[in-house]
Amino acid sequence: MSDRGRPRSFDRTAALRQAMELFWAKGYEGTSIADLTAAMGIGSPSLYAAFGSKEALFLEATEYYTQAEGTEIWAALDKAPTACKAVENFLRQTARAYSQSDRPQGCLIALGALHEDSSSGAICDDLRRRRAENRTALLRRLERAVAEGELPAGFDSGTAATFYATVQHGMSIQARDGASRAALLATVAGAMAAWQGLAGTT
Repeated sequence: MSDRGRPRSFDRTAALRQAMELFWAKGYEGTSIADLTAAMGIGSPSLYAAFGSKEALFLEATEYYTQAEGTEIWAALDKAPTACKAVENFLRQTARAYSQSDRPQGCLIALGALHEDSSSGAICDDLRRRRAENRTALLRRLERAVAEGELPAGFDSGTAATFYATVQHGMSIQARDGASRAALLATVAGAMAAWQGLAGTT
């Protein structure tokens, strides 16, 4: 008799979270199917039946990560009263999120796969797109500040967005290498010291 239509004997969301944390800690290429089935508590047939493939599982796991982890980082951009405070809060929330002790350090989107991979590039393409979307979120907040007259008309929003996105990526690597929250916050302080130069203020 076919198993089609039978309810799965595991919690799919819980299994997906386990996969996400494993990919987060070890990256796409560093994570094997055996690693995944052990962490998720399922056999490989169940993994393939539920998620299709390792590649599809990673893509779903990164979407889950985007929805479940670090949401306070991006919320900080809209909640702050000024662009300067928005960027500072964005980086400070990054420092907190990347240095939590109960989960892998750093960022899955930044560290999940940095080279062309065995998925014919689909994994790298997806992460590259997500990183670009993150930069765009910064860019839009800065452009809004220019439009509202908070920042001067000549403010280079694109350069500033790239700079602060790059700082965030560097913090991810620092965190993965064991940097403390205090060390990450020191990086934030240094990055914000550059704000006056970027904004043309004294």
